[in-house]
Amino acid sequence: MKIDPSRASALISQIKSVSERIAAIGKGRNVRLVAVSKLKPVNDILALVQPQEPGIEPQLHFGENYAQELTQKAEMLPRNIQWHFIGGLQSGHCKNLAKIPNLFCVSSVDTLKKAQLLDRYRGEFISTFASSSSPSSPVPEKLNIHVQVNTSGEASKSGCAPGAETVALCRAVEAAPHLHLLGLMTIGAIARSVATTPETENDDFVALREQRDLVTAELGLEGQGGRHLELSMGMSEDFEGAIVMGSDEVRVGSTIFGTRPSRADAKIKE
Repeated sequence: MKIDPSRASALISQIKSVSERIAAIGKGRNVRLVAVSKLKPVNDILALVQPQEPGIEPQLHFGENYAQELTQKAEMLPRNIQWHFIGGLQSGHCKNLAKIPNLFCVSSVDTLKKAQLLDRYRGEFISTFASSSSPSSPVPEKLNIHVQVNTSGEASKSGCAPGAETVALCRAVEAAPHLHLLGLMTIGAIARSVATTPETENDDFVALREQRDLVTAELGLEGQGGRHLELSMGMSEDFEGAIVMGSDEVRVGSTIFGTRPSRADAKIKE
């Protein structure tokens, strides 16, 4: 797979800058950077997974918004990549997504039906993989789940309503044998995102933090060795403010990869 050296150098510089900003604002706290690679070619991803510049750590966590695109990229790229599905989840996506062995997390689960489908198909995949592979092959693990919460209350946004609905879905994910409740996620109002700075609070981030605390209490997770549910919040416009407010994961795309093409013009491979 051909990688343009000048493009690779630019990508490495941009992700290094983002990583340094995360480290500075996080003050030693471990915050996962998910590089959002939707509509970008596999060549760009590989340039960050296998950096050719000395002293540069590989980037392994990548986020995709479209199930078919994620499936194609996962087949073409190294297995050590940790994929995140961060787009709007449809029931019809669940089977194919659950069969991606190195899918790290589905970050947009917002209904019981989708959680049940992911659990069912992940279980079938684990069983089939275990029976058909050599004993030395690592068996795929439970699928990490972020429950999406509609913190802004916008009709255009996906996600559970805060409160009882969010608690109920988290409880179902926690009980599913082939899923692991990793935490909660939100995509807040655009106006709030644009206005967010490290010095100003974002109401969506406040709301998600409150929902995390509610779920932790309602599911009785405090006593399980201090189990911590993640907060996944913050994107290119507002990730520094999100980290100040306790985000464990930020999703950054255009700041690393630049302007995206239209979906019609996007190429999987250059």
